[in-house]
Amino acid sequence: MKKVDTKRPKPTSGLRHIAIFVTHLEKCVDFYQKLLGMDVEWQPDKDNYYLTSGNDNLALHRAPEGFKAAKHQRLDHIGFIIDSKEQVDIWYDYLRDGQIELKSVPTDHRDGARSFYCLDPDGNTVQLIYHPPLCTKKTK
Repeated sequence: MKKVDTKRPKPTSGLRHIAIFVTHLEKCVDFYQKLLGMDVEWQPDKDNYYLTSGNDNLALHRAPEGFKAAKHQRLDHIGFIIDSKEQVDIWYDYLRDGQIELKSVPTDHRDGARSFYCLDPDGNTVQLIYHPPLCTKKTK
């Protein structure tokens, strides 16, 4: 039997915040705000935006002068939860019609999830995903 670590803090409440550098700040704000429906929660200055969907926080920071994006980004992707499988396809059609660069088509996963990937204006991969365990917890 494993010994319980009594100094270990309680588990976190989950990932709710991510911050990324972008070179096309205004275009990225438009993408997340106008297309994905996030609200600007706070804009402390012209180089920083904090957006929210109500239960999360995405910080977009203007990349500093001389910033060079790596050939391969370290962040694999950002995921946005969709409340139903049907909405995944509706989102796909909406973004396709909006001339957003799509990386994949909606696909069912073996765990009951359904998702697809697109790119934001700075080339960051964004996943729109229906993931049953997260949606079930949200409605409880």
